[in-house]
Amino acid sequence: MINDPHAKLRDQVLETVLNGPGESDRALRNAAAADSGVPADLQTLIDKIHRHAYKVTDEDIARAQTKYGDDQMFEIVVSASLGASRRRLFAGLKALGEA
Repeated sequence: MINDPHAKLRDQVLETVLNGPGESDRALRNAAAADSGVPADLQTLIDKIHRHAYKVTDEDIARAQTKYGDDQMFEIVVSASLGASRRRLFAGLKALGEA
């Protein structure tokens, strides 16, 4: 794999977002980042963020907000987004390393 000069900073950000203090449960933030083990009421939203982020609608967020507050939703969406971007980054770095 290619050397990533930003790995340490990126890992610190990820650790802080997923395991730092917040309004949402740490386990939920980690599940959202991993796209695995999220509650059923969030599965569609988290799946969209990981696979088709451009398809997330206001209605998707509004549905989730019936159970989760604004701060919780922010943390959950950011966690899922960071997890999805990390997966893509590693796939890209792996492809470059194999080229």
